[in-house]
Amino acid sequence: MEAAADYLGVHPLTIRRRIAAGRLKAYRLGPRTIRVDLADVEALLQPVATASGDADV
Repeated sequence: MEAAADYLGVHPLTIRRRIAAGRLKAYRLGPRTIRVDLADVEALLQPVATASGDADV
């Protein structure tokens, strides 16, 4: 989870909140190990509209 947080530039708690809200699928590998798929993490990223109204892709 920390790697996903680093990848997105957010706090690990943000990743935990997304998992708890059902916005990010996670897999438990043991009592303390949680993994997320990179494709699912990248799916959280959304383009931001520019002043002209176009999404900057």
